[in-house]
Amino acid sequence: MNINQALDLATEKNLDLVLVSPNSDNPVCKIMNYGKHKFEQAKREKESKKKQKTVELKEIRVTPNIEEHDFNFKAKNAKKFLSDGNKVKITVRFRGRELNYVKLGEEVLNQFVEALNEVSTLEKRPLLEGKNMFIILAPNK
Repeated sequence: MNINQALDLATEKNLDLVLVSPNSDNPVCKIMNYGKHKFEQAKREKESKKKQKTVELKEIRVTPNIEEHDFNFKAKNAKKFLSDGNKVKITVRFRGRELNYVKLGEEVLNQFVEALNEVSTLEKRPLLEGKNMFIILAPNK
């Protein structure tokens, strides 16, 4: 069909002439309400975004000489974060002379890994960066 005929037909029906496939030998056009089409497309995209789950990284900070009650409390919070589907970054912060006892911080992180092994997997081994040592735990599938 000629472009002018198609445009006349579209204006007759109070609709738009939309180019569907411009790259083919014969360009393909469609007569439709373009505003309604864009609205429905945006609605579908919004609906698909609703169903997506974004994974956040929650951080828990501890010291190398953490007490048992504090450890249990932080482990309980980490378990809650993991059950919600978030990743957990556990950071041991060394201050002053505590940097001489990096092994204590590594032991604390290993305790967290053992305490949370039924709900998580270790994603990143203990790593010392400056005055902080951290691990990242990901929830089990």
